[in-house]
Amino acid sequence: MSDSMYDALRLENQLCFPLYAASRQIIKQYHPYLSRLDITYTQYVTLMVLWEEKKISVKKLGQRLFLDSGTLTPVLKCLEAKGYITRKRSGDDERVLIAEITPQGEKLRESAAEIPSQMSSCVRLSADEAATLYQLLYKLLDNPERQ
Repeated sequence: MSDSMYDALRLENQLCFPLYAASRQIIKQYHPYLSRLDITYTQYVTLMVLWEEKKISVKKLGQRLFLDSGTLTPVLKCLEAKGYITRKRSGDDERVLIAEITPQGEKLRESAAEIPSQMSSCVRLSADEAATLYQLLYKLLDNPERQ
C-alpha cells in the first residue's frame, strides 16, 4: 500500500485540527481576564447569553451555545452557586427549566465589559479577516442535522 493512500490522515490535511488548536489558543488567552472574575470560558459565554436575554429556557440556552445538557448543567449549577443566575421550572410547563440572570450576575457584566476589547489585541487579524472568519465559522455551525 502506498503512502498516498494515507495522505488524508496527515495532520496537515485536517481542517478540524487548526480549528481545534485555534479555539484552544484563544480560550487560553481569555484565561487571565476570566480568572479575575473567577469564571471559566464556558461560564462566560453562558453569562453573555443571559446578559442579553435575561431569562431563557435551558434548552434554548444550550442551542445558542451549541452545548448539550450534560455539559451545560454543571456550568449552570456553578453559576447558580456563585449567585449569578437562578434556575427554576416554568410556571407554564414544569418540564421546562428556566435560567435567569440575578442582580449579582448583572453586576458581573460591568466587570466583564472590557474583556472583548482586551481580547481583540490578542487576535492578529484585521477587521476584514475577523469578519470573514466569523462568517465562515458560522457557516460551518449552520448544520441542518443539528436542529
